[in-house]
Amino acid sequence: MAHRKKHAPKRGSLAFLPRGRAPKFVPRIKNWPEYDDSAAKLLGFVGYKAGMTHAVVTVDNPNSPFQGQETVIPVTVIDTPPVRPFSIRGYERTPYGLKLVTEVLAEDLSDDLRRAMPLPKEHDHEAKLEELEDRIDSIAEIRMLIHTQPRLAGVPKKKPDIMEYKIGAPTVEEALEYSKGILGTDVRVADIFEEGMLVDSIAVTKGHGFKGTVRRWGVRILQHKSRKTKRGIGCLGPWSPTNIRYTVPQPGQTGFHSRTHFNNAIVKLGERGEEITPDGGFVNFGVIRGDYVMVKGSVPGPVKRPVRLRYPIRPTKGHEVKPLTVSYISTTSKQ
Repeated sequence: MAHRKKHAPKRGSLAFLPRGRAPKFVPRIKNWPEYDDSAAKLLGFVGYKAGMTHAVVTVDNPNSPFQGQETVIPVTVIDTPPVRPFSIRGYERTPYGLKLVTEVLAEDLSDDLRRAMPLPKEHDHEAKLEELEDRIDSIAEIRMLIHTQPRLAGVPKKKPDIMEYKIGAPTVEEALEYSKGILGTDVRVADIFEEGMLVDSIAVTKGHGFKGTVRRWGVRILQHKSRKTKRGIGCLGPWSPTNIRYTVPQPGQTGFHSRTHFNNAIVKLGERGEEITPDGGFVNFGVIRGDYVMVKGSVPGPVKRPVRLRYPIRPTKGHEVKPLTVSYISTTSKQ
């Protein structure tokens, strides 16, 4: 008699439920790390995914048996043209969460910003800034609205992407002073990050539309004599409870979900994207002309999609921020 398996574990992870469509291409960041450095900074940056290549680096982990030897690692290149903060937002803490106190817009706003949002015809910058400073005692967090400049990147669009970033600082007063200094100016990625540090990569994954149970959950295809269907599940659930439980694998939206990849190490920061662009350009992206970030491993989303980089919310224990020794970056054609 053939041996029958008595235990069949759940097919597919429930950690990512609900598997619904993201509301838009730019993901939302709901949590920010604790920042205890002395200098105030934006707690993240944004760029456009260009593609992947590989690099040769020297292993500097003292616990590794390959310490001091060279190894090949996959890297993702992100096109990061300067971003422009255009609004200061002060939030107060209430029993129902953070509540916006007031907002200060920059005096000079980009013409492309009107493509993404309606702008007020009149805005008294000085009066709003004075109101924010007068209510500084009740403010718990300072955040800034920033917009990208896709004309400087390798993406075929003019409409900027708008998102909010928290200002990390020891005190709210220092965060306000920092935000006043960068309001309406161009901020580069080298002003926020440094080589060797860890970042979290947040993006909306590649969409696949409506898919069946096998493709969506990875359940096993039934034998050819099965009733009604093979590419489905054998049972929708028990008699009691009478409703279908959320844990039952069913068809539905697959992909286009907001996902976070934790602790990508920054391999290289650069200002001349041509030096790492492969021959013929990145596939479906082209040539990087300005600033770029090269991170270890993969990041969510397809090419040209916005990737939000954030200071690590749960960094690797004992990680030291020191630049990696890179001896070679592949620029061979990916075509």
